[in-house]
Amino acid sequence: MVFSSLIFIYAFLSITLILYFFAARTIQQKNVVLLIMSLIFFAWGEPKWIVLMLISTGVEYFGALLVDRYRDERPGVAKAALAVSVTVALSFLFIFKYFDFFTFNFNQTFGTEIKLLGLTLPIGISFYTFQTITYIVDVYRQKAAVQRSYWNLLLYVSMFPQLIAGPIVKYVDVEKQLMSRSYNGRKAGDGMFRFLIGLSKKAIFANVAGEVATQFLDGDLSEISVIGAWMGILSYTLQIYFDFSAYSDMAIGLGKIFGFDYPENFNYPYIAKSVSEFWKRWHISLTTFFREYLYIPLGGNRRHHVMNLLIVWAFTGLWHGASWNFILWGLYYYVLIVMERLFLGNALEKAPGFVGHIYTVFTVVMGWVFFYFDDMTRLKSFFGILFGIGDNPFSNITDKSVFLNHLIFFIVAIVAVTPVSQLIKKWFIKFTDKSKTNQLIGDISIVVSSLFLLFINTAAIVGSSYNPFLYFRF
Repeated sequence: MVFSSLIFIYAFLSITLILYFFAARTIQQKNVVLLIMSLIFFAWGEPKWIVLMLISTGVEYFGALLVDRYRDERPGVAKAALAVSVTVALSFLFIFKYFDFFTFNFNQTFGTEIKLLGLTLPIGISFYTFQTITYIVDVYRQKAAVQRSYWNLLLYVSMFPQLIAGPIVKYVDVEKQLMSRSYNGRKAGDGMFRFLIGLSKKAIFANVAGEVATQFLDGDLSEISVIGAWMGILSYTLQIYFDFSAYSDMAIGLGKIFGFDYPENFNYPYIAKSVSEFWKRWHISLTTFFREYLYIPLGGNRRHHVMNLLIVWAFTGLWHGASWNFILWGLYYYVLIVMERLFLGNALEKAPGFVGHIYTVFTVVMGWVFFYFDDMTRLKSFFGILFGIGDNPFSNITDKSVFLNHLIFFIVAIVAVTPVSQLIKKWFIKFTDKSKTNQLIGDISIVVSSLFLLFINTAAIVGSSYNPFLYFRF
C-alpha cells in the first residue's frame, strides 16, 4: 500500500482517523490504534515479514534493558549487549539485502557455487533497522531513557507514516511524544495540508517526470539521441526529488496529524552551491544518521577523516542497494567531498554563486546516472551518449515532440524545486497574523486549497497507470 493510492487515502487513512480521534480517548488507546493500523499497513503487502520486524524490535528491546541494567555496574556486559543487538539488527539487513549480492560476486570471482538465498527484500527494512539502532545506541549513550514497554517501542519502529521510506526518525526525537503529545484540529489541519502538498509532488510532478524519464532511459540505448539522453536524465533528476521529498512531506504531515513532530528531510537540495551543501539538504535524516552513528564514532574530523569519509560513503552507497552502481555512486560522492575539503571548496566560495550552482547541479545529475543504471554496460553506454561519443544522433523528432508537450511542466517543476513556496508561506503567515479576520480568511483558504488538492490529486491518480515509489526498494 502506497500513500498515493486511493485505497490508502479513502479507506485506510479515513478509518485510522476515525478510530484515532473518535473511538480512542486516552493516549494509550490512541497508541493502540496507531500500532494496530501500522501493523495492518505493513502486512498489506508482505504479512510474513511482520515476524522479522517483531523479532528485530524484540532484540533491541531486551538489549536496551540489559544496557540500562548493567551500564554502570558492569559496563562490559552493557557494551556486549549493545554489540550483540546491533550485530543482530545488521545481520538481518545483510541476509535479506546483501547476502546474494556478495555471494554472487564471490562465486564469479573464485568459481564457487554457493547457493543464493533468493529472498525478497522486506519493505522498509533499511529504515526500521537504522531506527532500532538509534534507540539502543542512544540508551547506551544515556541520551534516551530505556523504553520499558515493548509495545511502545514497536509503535516507534512500525509507525506507518515513516515506516516504508523515512525520514529516519531517531528514538530520542519522539521519546516523549510516545507518551505525551498534543493533537488538535489546527495541527491536524496543518498536517493534512502538508500531506496533500506531498501527494501533489508525487501524483502530479514525480509521476509525469518519471514517465518522461523511462521513455528515454529504459529503451534501446542505440536508438536514443544525445538530446534525448539529457532529457531523460534531467527528468529523472526531477522525478527522484519529487518522489522522495513527496514521501517525506506526506510522512511529516501524517505524523503531525497524530501529534508527532518528525524532522525535516529535504531543504531544497537543488539550490545548493556545492556537493557538501547538497548533502546537508538531501535526505537529511540519512546523512545525520551516518554522521552521528558512524562517522563520529570512527573519529570524525579528529583523525583519519579521509578514511572515515571513504567508509561512510561506501556504506551510503550500499545502503541504497546491493548493486555495483550504488557503490560507484557512493564512491563518486566520496571523491567529490574530499576534493571540496582539500581545495575545491575554497575555490567555489571565492567564485560567483552561479558557478557553484552550475557545478553542483551538473555533478548531481551525473551522480543520478550512476544511481539509475544497475547494468554496467548500459551505464557506460549512456555516459558515452550524453557526451556525444558514438553513432547516436544529436536529436530527433521524438525529442522535440516530448519537449514541447512537456514544456510547461518542466518550467513549473523547475520553479517548484526552488524555495518559492517558502516565500509564499512566509507571506501567508504574516498575512494571517495581522488580525482575527485575516486568520479566519487564512483558515478558510487552507480548507478550500486542501479540498482542491485532494480533487486534482485523485484525478491524477485515477488517470495515471504510472505510480511507483522509488525509495520503496531501499
